[in-house]
Amino acid sequence: MSSSIKKLAGQTIWYGVSSIAARFINYLLTPLLTYNLVNTEGLAHYGQIGLIYSAIPILNIIFTYGFETAYFRFASKEEYKKDIYNTSALSLIFSTLFFSILLWIFQHAFGVAIGLQDFPLIIQISIFIIALDALSTIPFAKLRQEQRPRKFAFIKIAGILINIFVTWFYVAWCPRHVDVHANSFLNIIYEPGTNPVVYVVLANLIQSAFTLLLLGSEIKQLRFNFNTRLWKEMMIYSLPLVIAGMGGMINETFDRLMLRWWLPGSVQHKEAEVGVYNACYKLSILITLFIQAFRLGAEPFFFKQAEGDNPQKTYARVMKFFVITVCVTFLIINLFIPIWKHFISPGYWEGLAVVPILVLANMCLGIYYNLSIWYKLSNRTGAGATITVIGAAITFLVNFLFIPHFSYMASAWATFSCYFSMMLISFVWGQKAYYVPYAWKKLLAYMVIVILLFFVHKGITHFYDNDIFSLAIGSIFTTAFIVFVLKVEKKEFIAMPVVGKYVARYI
Repeated sequence: MSSSIKKLAGQTIWYGVSSIAARFINYLLTPLLTYNLVNTEGLAHYGQIGLIYSAIPILNIIFTYGFETAYFRFASKEEYKKDIYNTSALSLIFSTLFFSILLWIFQHAFGVAIGLQDFPLIIQISIFIIALDALSTIPFAKLRQEQRPRKFAFIKIAGILINIFVTWFYVAWCPRHVDVHANSFLNIIYEPGTNPVVYVVLANLIQSAFTLLLLGSEIKQLRFNFNTRLWKEMMIYSLPLVIAGMGGMINETFDRLMLRWWLPGSVQHKEAEVGVYNACYKLSILITLFIQAFRLGAEPFFFKQAEGDNPQKTYARVMKFFVITVCVTFLIINLFIPIWKHFISPGYWEGLAVVPILVLANMCLGIYYNLSIWYKLSNRTGAGATITVIGAAITFLVNFLFIPHFSYMASAWATFSCYFSMMLISFVWGQKAYYVPYAWKKLLAYMVIVILLFFVHKGITHFYDNDIFSLAIGSIFTTAFIVFVLKVEKKEFIAMPVVGKYVARYI
């Protein structure tokens, strides 16, 4: 069991490098964009970025229709190993072509739905991004299934660096250069006065194209060998995952669109509020970085473990380490806000109150991802769809009722309500259908402790509002929690490689 955990940890680290880099692009681009988009119009532009990147992930779910997870599920079956790559890749190629044409025909309706109908170029570039990302899904899944995380990480990071450079070039460097040199050759590729969002999505398009190019060796392995029987089984397995994925993305990103729909006031005011919320949402990204990295390593790992004896003990142990990690991350984010807030322009700081709510919400989401293995392993993906639809309904209801009165604070609480409900339902349902011996009382205690530490820290710093003092108290509380957990879980940590000897010596 220890070797299995060690293997998962190693893969999670590699996937984490690329995933954290992928998410960290938001950290690198957030200060770049927020410090360059600082006036009321700039806030609105940043809100538009939030709107388009709320819609793209939802369409990605439709374009890939759960085939990534289905790939892992059926790749482990001997009878399908030869056909799985070709069948799933060909399916996505033909469907991507169909969906792209359909989306292009109805691009104005797409623009109206997200409030960007006045910017058709943004919509058109986004369609190409969605298509290219869909085409790279199965080649990336192939790398993960073959346990080649280094190449996976290299391609992800290389694409990200391209994105960062192109965004900086167009949003930060070109405007200043053209102001000084009116007749610069850059006027060929840069037009002053253009909505900066155009250049943000253009950078993303270049990244997507470059990524697909780096996957060339995997794409060259594709053969026109289509297994109809396998495809039908994959579709039956994956279609409920589309509902679950759609619901998940609605829960994760749709609140920006709902702010745009239901917030009273002018269009610019709505987009500015979306911009503030979108910027502050990025500060909760540290915890989602780990969750995303964990998911990339855990999904193929869980399916492989299911073939062994008593995998439930492994799942329970993984959950324990996961909860401990996210609890520490909760403290690092919320008790060190005086540092993290400088990643966004001070013009956006009015929304910082949403950060602890969103971090707690994403803790619940990460636990839900761990719990969701029960319906994936038992082929009851419809259960996942049901749970996610319930979560989406909560998201819609809370946002609809409270956005007109509380703006983005309502969206933050809607996110928490949604993920907490999904976590609770999945735990109760899953323990009946596929029992896993989670140490849930201990894990719940850890979560309660870090929440109490947050409120104690908030109470202390309320009476003496000083950043240095706040960081000092935060450091003490975080260290105390880590030492406490190491003492409680001493046997577990001693058995771990590298850190075990230090825990044995000093704790």
